[in-house]
Amino acid sequence: MPADTPLSDRLDDDDYPAYTMGRAAEMLGTTPGFLRAIGEARLITPLRSEGGHRRYSRYQLRIAARARELVDRGTPIEAACRIVILEDQLEEAQRINAEYRRAAQKASGGSDAGPS
Repeated sequence: MPADTPLSDRLDDDDYPAYTMGRAAEMLGTTPGFLRAIGEARLITPLRSEGGHRRYSRYQLRIAARARELVDRGTPIEAACRIVILEDQLEEAQRINAEYRRAAQKASGGSDAGPS
């Protein structure tokens, strides 16, 4: 998002990296080490400030919170990260599938009602 975008628009953006590592860890009730670990596992890749500090978006915090839930239940961190990645991929595939179904129904003149 360009720097000249109004602040209110940036703060409403789920992808805007508004949170420092310390604030993100505090919000999640975890440690900066946990955030570094899920970064190393490539679950999330925080943006870096000009000074090189990690910055997290609300979307990334939701992903990190899900990983933390799994870890808190005893799932190893690497497995938790993989599970969250697969859940995210499944959600995206379901969204795309629903779009294709709507487009096919529209093209065939069908109703929006689902199968009976």
